[in-house]
Amino acid sequence: MGARRMFAGLLALLVLLVTAWGALALWFQLTRPWALGFGVLWCLLGVSAITVLLVAPAQRYWRQALLACAVGVVAIGAWWQGLTPSHERLWADDVARLLEPHVDGDIVTLVNLRNFAWRSETDYTARWETRQYDLRKLESADLILSYWMGPHIAHTLISFGFSDGRKLVLSLEIRKERHESFSAIGGFFRNYEQVIVAADERDLVRTRSNARHEQVYLYRLRARPEQLRAVLLDYLARAERLRHQPEFYNTLTSNCTTILFELARRIEPGLPLDWRLLASGHFAEYAYDHDALTPDLPYAELQQRGHINARANASDSDGTDFSRAIRTGVPGIERP
Repeated sequence: MGARRMFAGLLALLVLLVTAWGALALWFQLTRPWALGFGVLWCLLGVSAITVLLVAPAQRYWRQALLACAVGVVAIGAWWQGLTPSHERLWADDVARLLEPHVDGDIVTLVNLRNFAWRSETDYTARWETRQYDLRKLESADLILSYWMGPHIAHTLISFGFSDGRKLVLSLEIRKERHESFSAIGGFFRNYEQVIVAADERDLVRTRSNARHEQVYLYRLRARPEQLRAVLLDYLARAERLRHQPEFYNTLTSNCTTILFELARRIEPGLPLDWRLLASGHFAEYAYDHDALTPDLPYAELQQRGHINARANASDSDGTDFSRAIRTGVPGIERP
């Protein structure tokens, strides 16, 4: 009897997990009236099966309960597999266009590079540009973390620096529709497509520090020009693939931090998996532990000196060049 109850408990736990997953999938994928209706039916099926497993005195009732659950799982699984990403939606202005990269030897041409003028998170002037970059002038890269939800979650960006003084920021983000806002939980349930944004620093970085008032940190990466070139070209190759074949964003497996890890592993295949790849707010510490940041200083000092918000906001009033201002005093960056 004890073994039977333990087995029933394990089955009930499995049914509970599947029921919770299905309810969330329906909630994030369907419009509210349909999500509520189908969600209630799905939960009733799960709760009924769990009740039978835990309360029914004989296993002959289990078969019917599990069979009903199996039919439900097959149905919702077929529906889930039928969900496909698309480029044909009513997109928010800041992700309305897809980056179109063209690489010709050492010359990279980026069509639909974003250079919005942000006055606040909702007040902006939209500007899309075409810019060219010479890969022979690529000389540096900075890791940027923007904290928007406590100390453990951050958005990660990489800013490439060229010897002519220009900066190019690349970021993997959700491609949200006009009515949408980001939900980390929704990101597990195919609620968003993904997009790679290339932008000027006054757009992609300043909007976080000055318009959204997120806490932003900048760290100089240790990498050779040929390594930076490989990472940049890999980013652009992924952007080109997304332009032709849309993909879903996934909070766990395909987000702003995992793409950096994937690209870094092409340079250093031995990089280990780490919990800080999920808790993205600690990604800079992970990079520090693997000698990817400025050496010979404690991480706490790199973090403190890399906090850019005060300098970023001051640049609006004193007219200082934004990219130069946010790097003032950052370890590993020579004073201009």
